[in-house]
Amino acid sequence: MSNYFERLAGDAAGRIGEITIPRANMTIETPALLPVINPNIETVSPADLQANFGVDILITNAYIIYTNDDLRAEAKDQGVHELLDFEGAIVTDSGSFQLAEYGDIDVTTRDILSFQQTIGADIATPVDIPTPPDVTRGQAEQELALTKKALADAETTDTGSMLVNAPIQGSTFVDLRETAGKHAVTTDLDVFPIGGVVPLLNNYQFATMIDVVIAAKRGLGPAAPVHLFGAGHPMMFALAVAAGCDMFDSAAYAIYARDDRYLTVRGTKHLDELEHLPCSCAVCAGHTPAEFQSLRTSTREQRLAEHNLAVSYAELRRIKQAIRRGSLLELVEIRARSHPAVYDGYRALLDHTAELEARDPVRKASPFIVSAASAERPEVYRHHERLSRLRVPDSVLLTEGGVPTEHEYDAVWRVVPPFGPFPRALSETYPLTAEIPEHSSIAAQQTAAAAVCRLVEANPDTEFSLAHNKWAMSAVDALPERVTVESLGEISNSNDSKWSSYNYLRIDRM
Repeated sequence: MSNYFERLAGDAAGRIGEITIPRANMTIETPALLPVINPNIETVSPADLQANFGVDILITNAYIIYTNDDLRAEAKDQGVHELLDFEGAIVTDSGSFQLAEYGDIDVTTRDILSFQQTIGADIATPVDIPTPPDVTRGQAEQELALTKKALADAETTDTGSMLVNAPIQGSTFVDLRETAGKHAVTTDLDVFPIGGVVPLLNNYQFATMIDVVIAAKRGLGPAAPVHLFGAGHPMMFALAVAAGCDMFDSAAYAIYARDDRYLTVRGTKHLDELEHLPCSCAVCAGHTPAEFQSLRTSTREQRLAEHNLAVSYAELRRIKQAIRRGSLLELVEIRARSHPAVYDGYRALLDHTAELEARDPVRKASPFIVSAASAERPEVYRHHERLSRLRVPDSVLLTEGGVPTEHEYDAVWRVVPPFGPFPRALSETYPLTAEIPEHSSIAAQQTAAAAVCRLVEANPDTEFSLAHNKWAMSAVDALPERVTVESLGEISNSNDSKWSSYNYLRIDRM
């Protein structure tokens, strides 16, 4: 792996970074969105992308240029920047998309890389094999071997100062994705696209997509810049960034516009479904849905594409601000609440909390713990991992409220779902300053109970008591038998044998 990427800030596995592109003499801030430009179909011109949206990097298909006599001649004569009328950085694809769609292309990695070098591409792509989901393991292994051969061919091709992609394949076999990442990062190639995920994205299989990304990232390590090929819908940008993706490419802004589809961060709407436009971009501020419908087809398509770009770039700015503030997972959770598929992806992301915690800053803005899923966030995981470091006296009351006068304890600690127990002296330290709902979820109580179990296990000679505020039975049942349990309020199931054996107290909250 070359060294053209620098991480500047991070949250969860997401980061703001800079990728230096020598041939373009530019540094691009990530997360970055690359609009896809079809040389044969211009919905929004590259010059307008640059002037109106501040686009400094885009992607086009070198194979389309290569196989079109007129485009090829013009690109060879003037260069791809002149061909597209774009002054920023240009990434070129190799024809792998056509290979996935049509089953065959008539070009080799060495030939297409040499062509990309000749026409002045800034980041080029070899001919990898984009293996789709739902194939046999044998097919995935065979096609991964062909992709590795393409990477080897790319390494031996003279590309000058042009950066070269090293795509990560392996279908939905996470061990193959990890292996592919480990191999790619040992090459002298530069950017690491995760390929073969478009069918997952088109079918809203975001949970599987997250598992694939995390596996590839595990193999690549934290320093590699990652491009999620074909990810162009703003509803999943925050989720993918939180998993560690740095670059996206979007043809959706144009493709959806041709079908009168209107992008939002909550999903896609058809124009005829809208009575009001839920956006304040320049396009939407100047049109009603009826006025949109009355535009001639080409104008409507362009305006819709401009809106789709505006909402996509606004989401990227929102993500960058969240990373800077340390609230990226809160943004992901907001997006997850807007669509079941994104929620599935968020749940899949939290299945990898231990890996997220390794990248998560040790201190940032106080988190908001707002749902059952929040109980699995890296901040909570880290606190649980650190419980064994705490010095614990001979007897401790863990309480959500005050101290019973009829008992004496060597120490009184707070217990706050989902974090669990901690000394009161730590109450104003991160992440225990988190904003938490007054009524905790059952999942938060269960997570706090798990933390109590860890503390008790680490201190076998200490006497523990727990005074809780009407925890669910599932949380109380998870506590070790040697913990004395008292309730701060009335219980909802007084007939339960375990509950009826306790002495219940009402204690003022701390």
